[in-house]
Amino acid sequence: MQLHMPTTGAGHGFDAEGARWLPELQASPDARVRLFCFPYAGGSASTFASWPARLQPWIEVRPIQLPGRWNRVGEAPLTRPDEIVAALGRALPPLLDRPFALFGHSMGALLAFETARYLRRQGLAPPLRLFVSGRRAPQLPGDKILAPDASEAEFLRCLADLNGTPREVLEDVELMKFLGPVIRADFEVCRGYTYAPDSPLCCPIIGFGGADDPEVAEGRLEAWRTHTSNWWESHIFAGDHFYLHSAAAPLLHTVVDYLHDV
Repeated sequence: MQLHMPTTGAGHGFDAEGARWLPELQASPDARVRLFCFPYAGGSASTFASWPARLQPWIEVRPIQLPGRWNRVGEAPLTRPDEIVAALGRALPPLLDRPFALFGHSMGALLAFETARYLRRQGLAPPLRLFVSGRRAPQLPGDKILAPDASEAEFLRCLADLNGTPREVLEDVELMKFLGPVIRADFEVCRGYTYAPDSPLCCPIIGFGGADDPEVAEGRLEAWRTHTSNWWESHIFAGDHFYLHSAAAPLLHTVVDYLHDV
């Protein structure tokens, strides 16, 4: 699916900077709800390219496009989570003219969570729902992330173990010259994240995970419940850390159900 840049009708005050961060996958002038989607490390807006056709027409999908990829390939990728959240905090408000929800997978779950807290600090409306996927709760210590000075062989082995990058991509030397720096920068974002305690969000939080993903096992996903003063629910789907691709149909059906209620 081709990405389309939004026109001025996408929201009062929406400018070129906002369009870079929040490309429009499909024109949805009559949508009732906007769903902002935050990708995993190495992901991009194209991660969610199939979602508009698989969701309902009343849901407008707006993926987050981080610097360094696709239409932003000429920009240096960011390595600090606070920089990303602050930039999103500037780009999002013109598109908050209708009810909205946030969905984030893995690294994206952290960014979605911190974006919701940033919007609250700015006195803006909360999301209808916060969907956190494939990520342990932010207050829990994480596994050791690949060191920034890891060799190329170690880096490729790490990506292969995560099972989120096709083998043919890992074996394409020229393509990995393009993708490698972006993925390493995203690893730096995860490595640099520090949880700061704050009061719970007022929006419901829904957690998703793969049955074979250790990232959400043994209560790691359930620990998100402490971050809402509203209600919490969780769903586990068949698959590993990247279940959102292999189990996309039941995942998106569940997302629609939660948004239909509002």
